Amino acid sequence: MKPRLRTLTLGLLPSLILGVVMISDHIPGTNISLTVPYAAEGQGPTFNTLERIDGKDVVEIHAPVVDHTRGHLNMTTVSVRTDMTFVQALGRWLFYGDTIVPIEQVIPQNKTKDEIHDLNQQAFTSSESLATTAALHYLQLPLAVEVVSVVPSSPAENILRAEDRILTVNDQPVTTSTQLREMIVGLAPGTDVHLKVTRGGAAQDVVVTLGKHPHDANKGFLGINMSTVPADDIEVNYNLKDIGGPSAGMIFALAVIDKLSPGELNHGKFVAGTGTITDVGEVGGIGGIRHKAAAAAEAGAELFLAPTANCRELAGRSFGEMKIAAVRTLDDAVRAMDEYAAGQQPRSCEDES
Repeated sequence: MKPRLRTLTLGLLPSLILGVVMISDHIPGTNISLTVPYAAEGQGPTFNTLERIDGKDVVEIHAPVVDHTRGHLNMTTVSVRTDMTFVQALGRWLFYGDTIVPIEQVIPQNKTKDEIHDLNQQAFTSSESLATTAALHYLQLPLAVEVVSVVPSSPAENILRAEDRILTVNDQPVTTSTQLREMIVGLAPGTDVHLKVTRGGAAQDVVVTLGKHPHDANKGFLGINMSTVPADDIEVNYNLKDIGGPSAGMIFALAVIDKLSPGELNHGKFVAGTGTITDVGEVGGIGGIRHKAAAAAEAGAELFLAPTANCRELAGRSFGEMKIAAVRTLDDAVRAMDEYAAGQQPRSCEDES
């Protein structure tokens, strides 16, 4: 019996070694990596932008009047896993329905993970600013352009300051950072630009001679980082942390609209969605739409607002009782919620194909 047991034990060794190698991220005893050059994209968590998180409103608004809200306006996310072995990647695909994509789609070859994280955070912060602008634009509330910082050694240095609000450019009113940027790049370097600004509540006129744009020497360059802010007594803050990318823009904008206008924008329903937003309310496509829609359906969403640009990925798919509405603008999103609440079928991705 002993020889037979020894033979059986020795026969298991190659399989055990192979098993350890297949689940390990490196060859034991070495620094040689065994991870595959792929990432797994799957369902991430959803967050109701009308609720509170860590004791604060997800979308926190200070204004003379903030309307009561109920129901859900859920933003959706995608989880991304990297540094997987072949077995782990295969498991994510087989058992969790993840999408396996080349790693460079998630982490470009010329960027580190930390750099990608920072870029995603910047995109998320930008989406918050654009959401506020789009919401106030939709509500026809006044906006202003505020200087966030001045680029060192730029034409604006020692002339403009952080928190200055720019009211006019060459006597033309400006209300959004996009509008101001387009006006400046449309002028030639060397042009004197007359700006009316408010600083500490007092208005003053300044003149800046434009420099050459770093990316196009034929375009004017002012040298400020700026944002669009509410001109009235309104302040909007967003309190979600550790979320990256620009895809929450549309839902954030809808939450701001809901809180600054009478009535319930979602009619008290469970609405979820995704999509980028521009400062004038245009909704753009995003990545991982199938996983976001699936996560929303599992969370109990009745209606999912999807960018029209992503409709091809959703057309023909069923997400249980959840309805899909195709939207190009904030107006489309609001109309879809109104139609759904009235028992009508909002414009779907099948209508777009």
